[in-house]
Amino acid sequence: MKRLKRWYKKGIIEAGCDEAGRGCLAGPVFAAAVILPSDFYCSILNDSKKLPEKIRYLLRDTIKKKAVAYAVAMADNNEIDDLNILNASFLAMHLAINQLRIKPGFLVIDGNRFKAYPSIPHRCVVGGDGKYLSIAAASVLAKTYRDDYMIKLHRQYKNYGWDKNKGYPTRKHREAIVKFGITPCHRKSFRLLTG
Repeated sequence: MKRLKRWYKKGIIEAGCDEAGRGCLAGPVFAAAVILPSDFYCSILNDSKKLPEKIRYLLRDTIKKKAVAYAVAMADNNEIDDLNILNASFLAMHLAINQLRIKPGFLVIDGNRFKAYPSIPHRCVVGGDGKYLSIAAASVLAKTYRDDYMIKLHRQYKNYGWDKNKGYPTRKHREAIVKFGITPCHRKSFRLLTG
């Protein structure tokens, strides 16, 4: 496994940002912002999509213990419908950055687009969650916190398999929409059914 980089800009307090849940049919989009210490290293930390669930949760504990600062925020399905998923993802990232107890001097963002955060310069990095430790850490937090949220929602709406699919468009999820209709948690602006 290749080594992830510690920072984009050395000598500045840098926060990595990522989101989880953009492609889902239901539930919020979550985002995290993480500032890691300059000497942080963890050989197994990587893009959360490439990690087994058990490892993601172990890494979450490590990140929370060792991060200089971290924050997690979300934009709910109604905000997604109002703003569109891209802008709702930016909103969730901004909310996470707002909550950091230390203000970073620079942001590294996973992806190719971002709405500039006031007074903090940024750089977008395509595939950044597989290149920079801070973005990988943010991806792990955003993914695990969102998964926990969807498991809680599953207890209210048990027909849709959210404990397993976490709101993503699986066959079971779409079949449940046909059979039971949509819930207040579904994203009405998304194509909920195929065909």
